[in-house]
Amino acid sequence: MYAAQRPSALSTDQEVSGYVKLESLSSDSNLSTMLLFPKINLFLLSICLLVQTHFFQVNAQTWEVAAFEVDVSPPLGSPVAYAPARSITDPLLAKGIVIKSEAKPIVLCSVDYLGIANEGRDAWKKALAKAAKTTEDRVWVSAVHQHDGMRCDFTTERVLDEYGLGGTRYDMPLLKKIIRKVARSVKKADKNTETVTHIGMGKAKVEKVASNRRILGESDTVEIIRWSKTSDPAAIAAPEGLIDPWLRSVSFWNGDDAVAVLTYYATHPQSYYGKGDVNAEFVGMARRARQDETGIPHIHFNGAGGNITAGKYNDGSEPVRPVLAARMEKGMREAFAATIKKPIGISLPDWKSKPIHLPLGEHLIERELRNKLAYPQLPDLQKFVAAKHLAWYLRTQQGHPILISTLKLAPGIQLLHLPGELFIEYQLAAQALLPDGELCVAAYGEYGPGYIGTEISYSQGGYETSERASRVSAASEKVIMRAVEELLKE
Repeated sequence: MYAAQRPSALSTDQEVSGYVKLESLSSDSNLSTMLLFPKINLFLLSICLLVQTHFFQVNAQTWEVAAFEVDVSPPLGSPVAYAPARSITDPLLAKGIVIKSEAKPIVLCSVDYLGIANEGRDAWKKALAKAAKTTEDRVWVSAVHQHDGMRCDFTTERVLDEYGLGGTRYDMPLLKKIIRKVARSVKKADKNTETVTHIGMGKAKVEKVASNRRILGESDTVEIIRWSKTSDPAAIAAPEGLIDPWLRSVSFWNGDDAVAVLTYYATHPQSYYGKGDVNAEFVGMARRARQDETGIPHIHFNGAGGNITAGKYNDGSEPVRPVLAARMEKGMREAFAATIKKPIGISLPDWKSKPIHLPLGEHLIERELRNKLAYPQLPDLQKFVAAKHLAWYLRTQQGHPILISTLKLAPGIQLLHLPGELFIEYQLAAQALLPDGELCVAAYGEYGPGYIGTEISYSQGGYETSERASRVSAASEKVIMRAVEELLKE
């Protein structure tokens, strides 16, 4: 490969790599030959060995992946999203992988919770970073957003506790115990790594699941809201609207064997919910079916589905949940079957992150929020909303940034990690920035901001951009997209 070439002739005044001059040798040509060529050969042999050694070391670059899975279900009676847990019909899971290479480890973790926010998310990242022996900026934690899952937000809990409502929405001792449990699993996974030689990418369309929840009228304002479960004939009859129909599958391979699969799809994952029957919903059912069928760890991330639901195809009845699950499972199976593998080559997993600060919604006024929390006659639900608003206001005023990040796994295969309940437009715009590759988007990271609409959506009405649901302003679009463009173009 790097064979040394023996020179055919050398002039008497030629210098060989600055080491040996012929004119300094005896005039006896035989002696000259004997003295010169051993020196040349030794020198070139040394160069050859150095180059080959370097080549071997570069190509010896290896990645390893360790998968983890932890049951994070609450005990009965603990608060979940909309009611105390009365049954566990399908366990909630924290699932993820640790990617190891010559660079610092990377942790990707998906949790079957409604949302993880503020100091609660800080605690997750700190614990998992310590367990994986990496830094917090290289840890991604996001929620799948099931509405019968728990919430995790230590900042909002502190606000509630200040006004005598502590423990009503969050089980702090339980949440801290669960974080420690997941961290132990991450640490243990380090002893069960799999070598990675290839990265796979595939995608498939999911039929009759996602639909846009904001149906605009002739005045370009929201005329109909299509909730997660819908019985309104007009909402059912309306077109799907703007969605991303593609489910994307990223897989890690050791030769011919897949060792972990990540899937990405954007929608609210609800069929029916709200009575305390804890479950991982139809996305969890599909994920479990694929893992059971293949024996491969399967982790699912929710995309920018803030304004996307299954409402067009879901009337909220119990028989619909397995139907939606089967459609998701079909998409996962077909995306995996369409996988094209690429060798990792000599590259490292390329992780980049960027801090951003989202502008506050003008309706977040500390004095007014505190007055609501202190008012005895205000219903507890409204106090809960005020507490979430105040928590995000305080976090923003204290200067805590949101980290968004990208992970390039191979040429044309990147992951993008974003906060909140983002609108699908963000996902589609980001993907358009990589016309020659595939971009998998995970949202529902920092859940503190709530819904994050596009700039124009704040003038169109609808629940998602209301003062109850969103804690940021219309100017957030420019902040987010500027950062996304910078990360993807670096």
